[in-house]
Amino acid sequence: MEPTDHLPQPDAAAPAYVAPAATGIKSWAEDDRPREKLMAKGRAALSDAELIAILLGSGTTKLSAVDVGMLMLQGVGNDLNALARESVKQLCRHPGIGPAKAITIVAALELGRRRKEADAAPRTTITCSRDIYNLIRPNLMDLPHEEFWVILLNRANVVMRKTAISRGGVAGTVADPKMIFKEALEQLASSIILVHNHPSGNRNPSATDIQLTKKLKEAGNFLDLPILDHLIYSDQGYYSFADEGML
Repeated sequence: MEPTDHLPQPDAAAPAYVAPAATGIKSWAEDDRPREKLMAKGRAALSDAELIAILLGSGTTKLSAVDVGMLMLQGVGNDLNALARESVKQLCRHPGIGPAKAITIVAALELGRRRKEADAAPRTTITCSRDIYNLIRPNLMDLPHEEFWVILLNRANVVMRKTAISRGGVAGTVADPKMIFKEALEQLASSIILVHNHPSGNRNPSATDIQLTKKLKEAGNFLDLPILDHLIYSDQGYYSFADEGML
């Protein structure tokens, strides 16, 4: 080994090297922070993890919000559709995600789903009971349990919205008139169509179906929100209260 006497010796008074502590997003360059990056470069410039970081707002003591977003995506194979299918409880299993942050993610992904559904759905005008059946079929097909839906229409009988009011068991479900008319009033609908399915395939109305329809029709007339039809759906066909002169 060559002599090292000629090399400079370390200064005994100099402090030992200390690795820098982990830093949060606030210490990053402005262009690298998700919010600032979005403002400066537009939303398309952000990665999925950066967009999630904006929703989260903060990370943990050891992970930035972007790190948490990246780990969340890795946990679902970087598949946003898989992430959208996770419940609040499932999201909470990801590092750095508690109930509040999980709810924010669920809400954001649901808005995205609704926007996609709205963009894809053409404006449908209801002219007969077959139009109702075709409209609601994707929602009720193959269900093993009963569901009660309302279809809200404007003055031109164009569909404004279709909404599930309740879900029940094989034998029935509860349709709360207050919920039905609350939805219609909030959306400023002009008329309502009622729909529920019979998983058994029996399309005939029960005594309860007839009584409920009569009750809702009377309430709708009072509120100037007429019930145009009540459709009983089955995968093999349907029963229309309007077609059968039951309204």
